Order: sequence, then structure tokens, then C-alpha cells
Amino acid sequence: MNLQLIGLNHRTAPVEVRERFAVSEKKLPEALQSLVSHPGVSEGLIVSTCNRVEILAGLQNGSCDLRQFLSKFFEIEQQELDKYTYEYREKEAIKHLFRVTASLDSMVVGEPQILGQVKEAYAVARAVGSVHSELDALLTRSFAVAKKVRNETAIATSAVSIASVAVDLARKIFGKLDGKSVYLVGAGKMCELAARHLIANGAGTIFVANRTYDRAVKLAAKFNGKAIQFDELYATADKADIIITSTGAPHAIFRKEHGDQFMAKRRNRPMFFIDIAVPRDVDPAVNDIDGIFVYDIDDLQQVVSSHVADRKREAVHAEEIVAFEVERFAEKLQAHDVVPTILSLQEYLENIRTAEIDRHRARFGDVTPQQEAAIDAMTKAMINKIMHTPIVTLKTAAKSPEAATVVDLIRRVFNLPEKPQAKAAGGDGDND
Repeated sequence: MNLQLIGLNHRTAPVEVRERFAVSEKKLPEALQSLVSHPGVSEGLIVSTCNRVEILAGLQNGSCDLRQFLSKFFEIEQQELDKYTYEYREKEAIKHLFRVTASLDSMVVGEPQILGQVKEAYAVARAVGSVHSELDALLTRSFAVAKKVRNETAIATSAVSIASVAVDLARKIFGKLDGKSVYLVGAGKMCELAARHLIANGAGTIFVANRTYDRAVKLAAKFNGKAIQFDELYATADKADIIITSTGAPHAIFRKEHGDQFMAKRRNRPMFFIDIAVPRDVDPAVNDIDGIFVYDIDDLQQVVSSHVADRKREAVHAEEIVAFEVERFAEKLQAHDVVPTILSLQEYLENIRTAEIDRHRARFGDVTPQQEAAIDAMTKAMINKIMHTPIVTLKTAAKSPEAATVVDLIRRVFNLPEKPQAKAAGGDGDND
């Protein structure tokens, strides 16, 4: 498998850069189709969340330039791209994927949302046909590794989510959250999770506005709240003490003039925006208004740092699990790499054997069934002895870095096809 992963995340790029690379749910199928149409790419996955945008690709050869794809698709110069992106290949790409799905690479280590987000990206990729054989096996294994990390460590029990971090910030601003009204702009999972945390900490009335009104109604019903038509957003948002927004809109939906309008109606009572959208829903200029406090996804990092110490020990154990699983999967990949060559060798020598028997059959004269069986057994035994050493060599090499070199040598010695066709790799068959 030729693997390449390129991306940027909350550590390498600030939110104002990440939002330029964000791929909306609506645009994701188009982006995937464009990816697999890029020269050298046979399979591809795109993960786009508030904290990261990553492209994982299976390559037809090792010379594909995914940076060129990123630059062209997002219309960003490669020199600027290089400031913020990281790149991994082969085993390092596998390791990074496993760490991401296990939430070891998250802003909030141990948070559960990233696994669901990768699974959603995988479902879309499968639906459009950009993920199949090899990436399918890799992603399936990454989900099993994430499950294993959660089952065998306490990393999730001591974790905090972006939503709980947002509650901590709200509590710092208001002191107590008792009776504070909350306005959810967007009806996604993150907004719902944040609302649950706020209610658990005493928040009162919940308002929900969403471009699809039916979704707003369904979410509001969960909290005995009130659904608002999206075109009434600006006329009603001043009722909220806390606004949690995550819409997926390409541009800010709350601007400075809106903030001025809200504060005039609220008579300068404080207002708190939690903007967990990428691209951001709230223009940074809104934060300049007295009495309005705006926190975006990067601001939440400051609160996260206070929770890190409790998870370090569990993270170490989780990293050990990931390292073991990376080696395990890499060995399986290498074994898959040598299987087609073994099959080609067997087929090549078997064809020689049967052709030679047929060519000399006229010289045998009449042979009894017993003699025919003896000839067949004798020639098969000869072929098996010839195949024994190269097959053992290939199987041994599958566990070592020189596997590709050995495969190439065997193909050359026996004049086998340059690129033997392997069966599609399947999953591991276990769910531990």
C-alpha cells in the first residue's frame, strides 16, 4: 500500500487559516471525487472538522503530490500551504490515523466526537466510491483500535469535551448559570452536547434556530425549548445570555452591527458567544463590543490546558496500544504485498509443469491411470521443491523493511508480471 496523509490542525494552523480549508458536508462528495481524479490517487478520504482538515490517500505510485491538489482545490499558493501543513507516509500515516481516531491528537485528548466524525467521513467516501479495498481495511482497523483504547484505558472517563470547556468559560463570565437563557444556532451534535452541559449546570430556556426548521423543532423538543425560524434570528437573538453557534455557513452570520443591535436591546447586560464553527460564525469584531464576550474554537484551548495533567498517564498507555497496533497492521500490509507474487509464482511454475507434460505426452505412449497419477505427483513434487525457497524468502521478507526489494527480485528472476494483481484487502475480522 502506498499511503500518504497531508493535513493541518489546531496545533499547526490558527482558526482563521483552518476555516479557509474547511470542507462542508454538502461539498464533501465533490471534494472526494476531485481527489480521486487527481493524478496518482486511487483512493481517498477527507476529514474536515473544526480542529483539522486531513486528506488520506492510497496512491498508484509514490510520486503523487497531494500538496498540489490542496493548492488547486482550495486556491491557495503552495508556499503558503507549506507553513501550516504536515505530511506522513506509509507507517507514519497509519500511526497518525490511529492516533486521530483514538482521540490522542485532539485538542481535548480523549473526547469522543472525533471518532464519530471520522466514521461520518468514511461513510461519505464509501458512498461516492473513493474508499474501497486498502483504505477500507485501514479505516476499519482504525475504528477497532479506537475502541480498544477506550476499553483498555481510562482516557475517556477523565476526558473533557469542547462542550464542557465552553461551560467552564460561561461560568467564569456569569458566575452562576442558573436561569441563563441559551440560543442554539444550528442543530448539530456539538450544539446539542453544549446545551446538555449548560442545562446540567442550571441554564434555563433553550431557543433553537436552524436553516431547516424541522431540525430546530426536533432539537428544541429535547429540551422543552422553543424553535425559531432562521429568518427571525437577528430579531430574537438578544433574548439569549449565551449563544452557541455552529452552522457551517461559509461566512460570518453575526457581525458587529448585529452585536450593537443586541446590546442596545439588552441594555448592556452581558452576552456570551461560543463559536464552535469553522469557518467561524461570529466576526472577531463582535468581541470589541463592551459587554459581549466571543470565544472561538481556538480560545477553548486555554481552558483545555487545565485538564491535561489528569489524562497524561492514561494517554501514555493509549500510545502504547496504538504503537502495537500500527506494527501489527503494517505486518499484515506487508504480507498482503507478497501474496500476489507468491500466487503469480505458483501459477507460472504450474503452467510450465502442465505444458511440459502435454508436450511429452506423445512419447509416453499408452499409460495407465496409475502411471498418469505418478507422473503428476512427481512433477508437482519437483515444482514444490523449486518454489519452497523463494516462497519462504518472501514470507520472511514480509515482516522486514526490505519486502519490496525481495518481491521485485523474485519477479525479475522468474520473469513474473511487473504488477501482479492482489485480491482486495479485507478487514481484520476482529473487533477488539
